[in-house]
Amino acid sequence: MANKLIPLLNRVLVQKIVAPQKSVGGVLLPETVSSKVNCAKVIAVGPGGRGKDGSVIPVVVKEGDTVLLPEYGGSQLKLGDEDRFVIYRDEEILGILKD
Repeated sequence: MANKLIPLLNRVLVQKIVAPQKSVGGVLLPETVSSKVNCAKVIAVGPGGRGKDGSVIPVVVKEGDTVLLPEYGGSQLKLGDEDRFVIYRDEEILGILKD
């Protein structure tokens, strides 16, 4: 269902990454720790915003990037059975996480 949504202008569709429920050692993590994960995978990007002269300013991130998100912001979406989708403006994304 997410592949049917194409963001407009400088908007970016992301799917939040689910935080692990257990640590490497098998200890159950409290929900307060797992809710602080603000990472997401970029699912789709718009073509870019428009400059004052009408030229297209491309979006910085690309599909497949893992990005760091702000604690607040974005518009929550439910696509199909999934409710982890959020749309952000390109300038709201804090950074790209490299492996």
